[in-house]
Amino acid sequence: MLSFTPSDYSAILLSIRVAVVATLLSLPFGFTVAYLMTYRRFRGRVALDVIVNLPLTLPPVVVGYLLLLLVGQHGFIGKMILQPLGINLIFTWKAAVVATAVVGFPLMVRSIRIGMETIDVRLIQASRTLGAGWLDTIITVIVPLSVRGLIAGSVLMFARGLGEFGATIIVAGNIPGVTQTIPLAIYEYVSSPGGDVMALSLCFVSVTISVLVLLLHEWLGRRMVRSD
Repeated sequence: MLSFTPSDYSAILLSIRVAVVATLLSLPFGFTVAYLMTYRRFRGRVALDVIVNLPLTLPPVVVGYLLLLLVGQHGFIGKMILQPLGINLIFTWKAAVVATAVVGFPLMVRSIRIGMETIDVRLIQASRTLGAGWLDTIITVIVPLSVRGLIAGSVLMFARGLGEFGATIIVAGNIPGVTQTIPLAIYEYVSSPGGDVMALSLCFVSVTISVLVLLLHEWLGRRMVRSD
């Protein structure tokens, strides 16, 4: 029976924490972007689409380095916004949240858009005809009818967050008990002599968490189908 070290338990808990926080923080922004790209026509829509999906095509290490240039001490956001507020992101678990959110954001937006595109436009038109404002229409029509996309996007982003490595190691580092997540712990074990067994054990933990999340997604999907 393998026994995990305190650093291993910390890595497991931190991975879940980072994935959850990144998903929750990204959800309102993901919904807003998906709404704009689905129902609005405006200049720069193509540019927004490219920017949102760019992290899918870039290597995660490149994403991490670009984030480092932005939110680091000498970066534009870090120097102009974060430092005056006394906020330091680099080499903290919060940096891992930012990296996870950026890398997983395109998956969330894409899933929410798919959910929105299945909504019958006549329902939205009927809501507006009956006098509902755009905010009322979003809350009473679009959100309830796109909830499957919201759940799917959240699950995909959470699962992606559990496996995030490249961007995280650049902006958060690999500090045991502080910023070390499951993928970073596995990397450290694989790089150390005799660490293969513990690396495999953490892989099993990661797979188990992912399977449980996917099963929850399937269960929620079936519950929603039955309620329709």
